[in-house]
Amino acid sequence: MKQNLIADYLSCILFRVVGFFTFFLPLNFSLFLGRRLGDLIYLFDRRHRAIAYANIRKTVSDNLDCASSARITRKSYQSFGQNLIEISSLPRVNKRYLQKYIQIENKDCIQEAFNRGKGVIFLIVHEGNWELSNIICANLGFPFILFVRDQGFPRLNALLNTYRLKQGAKIIHKNTGVRQLIQVLKNNQSIGMTVDQGGKGGLLVNFLGKEASMSTGAVKLALKYGCAIIPVFYTRVKGPYIKVILDQVFTVTSSADPQDDLRQNLQRLISIYEKYIRQYPHEYLWTYKIYKYGKEREVLIITDTKTGHLRQSEGAAKLISQQLAVRGIKTHLSVQEVKFRWPLSGFILSWVSRLSGKYPGRGSGMRYLRYALTPQSWQSLMSFKPDIIISAGGIISAVNYLLAKENQAKSVVLMRPANLNIKKFNLVIISRHDQPIQRSNVVITEGALNLIDADYLSQKTKSLACSGLFKGPLLHPCIGVLIGGNSKRFSLGPELVLDLAGEIKKSAEGLNADILISTSRRSSAEVEEVIKNEFTNYARCKLLVIARLNNNPDVVGGILGSSSLIVSSPESISMISEAVCAEKYVVVFNSVNLSLKHQRFLKNYQEKGYIYREEVKYLSICINQLLRNKPQINSPKDNLKVLEGLNKIL
Repeated sequence: MKQNLIADYLSCILFRVVGFFTFFLPLNFSLFLGRRLGDLIYLFDRRHRAIAYANIRKTVSDNLDCASSARITRKSYQSFGQNLIEISSLPRVNKRYLQKYIQIENKDCIQEAFNRGKGVIFLIVHEGNWELSNIICANLGFPFILFVRDQGFPRLNALLNTYRLKQGAKIIHKNTGVRQLIQVLKNNQSIGMTVDQGGKGGLLVNFLGKEASMSTGAVKLALKYGCAIIPVFYTRVKGPYIKVILDQVFTVTSSADPQDDLRQNLQRLISIYEKYIRQYPHEYLWTYKIYKYGKEREVLIITDTKTGHLRQSEGAAKLISQQLAVRGIKTHLSVQEVKFRWPLSGFILSWVSRLSGKYPGRGSGMRYLRYALTPQSWQSLMSFKPDIIISAGGIISAVNYLLAKENQAKSVVLMRPANLNIKKFNLVIISRHDQPIQRSNVVITEGALNLIDADYLSQKTKSLACSGLFKGPLLHPCIGVLIGGNSKRFSLGPELVLDLAGEIKKSAEGLNADILISTSRRSSAEVEEVIKNEFTNYARCKLLVIARLNNNPDVVGGILGSSSLIVSSPESISMISEAVCAEKYVVVFNSVNLSLKHQRFLKNYQEKGYIYREEVKYLSICINQLLRNKPQINSPKDNLKVLEGLNKIL
């Protein structure tokens, strides 16, 4: 409150001082200073500049040309600076000034509108120097009342109203003058209103490609009282010369559905302004969050093609979709692969991004991103206009950061970002085994995020049952077996898998159980050969999938949903996390050469009772005990933690 009071006083003083000095300066020079003032605001107003830049990039500029968005943004600030100078100089504006510098296009439509006898609404959006509207109308010789909403700065607001009244305008305040407004229209007089920036109480219509909230007041008045609407647009021709474009008199249409009438007429009006904004984009006031109240969000997953990383990102996207759905917001999900030009491009980009500030600008890093990515990958990424960006894997976190900054989108990163401070992201989801540091924007999970829930398992189980892959009906219990494969430091040998097969068969015989088994695309040819030799003709094996030959997307989820117990190899954190989230008994067999990170993960899961770890030679004993004794099944509540974090940023 104290800051607003100080800002109010300073703004008021600044306007008076600027108005005093510009009174003695040549008009063109005053406007030159206005452009420099706009440049100064552009330089220091980084937050609003970023919002304006993102709005422009998403709507009226070339998606692939970041420089064009920056040029329009800067030009809009220069235009704003000139408008401020003109507003501070309003006392010098008179009829002679208007005749010399103001050109009104399609002026005849004014008389046409008044001839209808039901009042006229001059409708504008926040563009150009709309403050001149009341003075122009007051000097055209017809009654005009400006319908204004008081701003947050009362002293500045009072000063502006003084300027308006001195030029012959009349004012009705939005909070108290609705009855006066209706009477003005009944007297066949005119009022000035705005239609954009509807806020919470506005109506959502399509504006430059996305839903935005627009004010309904003018359309409601026209529908109820039959008044004419004239859409108005201002554009500066050069220096003090301004062209006022009056569009054709707008007549509302009505039907038996009042709400649909309101929406349809408002959409038609907004389409008129879209035409002018696309033609003169620098005139519009872009510095507010245009689509804040829209009921749709674009979610973009960027992926490094690693299946485990993609599934984690999809898990986050699913939670985001659920969270937004509660608020009545629909999500549109897209997935885009990131491809670097050279092996070291991602590493270099992450270091370049460290030097990049919070807001887009000359050092934004986008030009380095363009050089780091293949042309096709760059073009594909820049074609999206996301509200939320999700990625998993440290090396592409820099891409997430730069794109989020470019689009003023929320950034969600899974796993520790490579070479980047976690403060650069809105939400960072890190598993405990990665030893994260506690921060306000960090959610610490026990395992890898994934898509697994009851609905997912049910859907995948049904799909797998209809796939024709099962070798006959299933008996219960079923033992699901997920075999991974070689990774950077881990190797799964055929000898170990042969011993594993023997233990699985022994358990199946003892429990009268079926076996459902799948390898992974990382499984070696030797391991695949052992699996085929051991289970192809084994009567109790009702499902055998070699992922490299048949990468059916329903297999893993179907096995998790159909099985009572899951046996998993130890190297895949994502696979084990999914199995645990299916709320089944999970047995992980031990093997050598696991990284310290994997060992920490398995130890944490074992200590919390999510998994059972066992040597291969004792596997059948462990399986038999679990399925006969049926102890309580424990699973982490990672989704609830992530939802809590998402609540803070959505």
